[in-house]
Amino acid sequence: MFLGTHAPRLDEKGRLFLPAKFRDELAAGLVITKGQERCLYVFPTIEFGRLTEALRTSPVTHKGLRDYSRVFFASASDEIPDRQGRITIPTALREYAGLSRDCAVIGANTRVEIWDAAAWDTYLTAQEPAFSELGEEVLPGVL
Repeated sequence: MFLGTHAPRLDEKGRLFLPAKFRDELAAGLVITKGQERCLYVFPTIEFGRLTEALRTSPVTHKGLRDYSRVFFASASDEIPDRQGRITIPTALREYAGLSRDCAVIGANTRVEIWDAAAWDTYLTAQEPAFSELGEEVLPGVL
């Protein structure tokens, strides 16, 4: 499980230090791909395999699934962090997410998300007012 918000910076080669608390779970390999709201999703290889299997067993006759799968897999890049815990984010993914220097890396349960820091702040500011109201809709009877 990935938790918390971190603020690493991209270097001039497009590399990003993974937060120390995420490194062990991602050390064996990870997959970076496009996420919703113009962020990047980072999955441990095992979790990406689980998602792949779920999508594989879904009906290919569903147009939304085909469209989503094409973008999701075509933009995916498998990476292995270097000894210092850095990953290289491919140029096309950096451009998609609008990443330049300051980033927000957040834990999102089974995945990590990488955001441009300003985009994350804007998103969070817009979402926080509705957060308490969504609790009943998203987690009825749990909280």
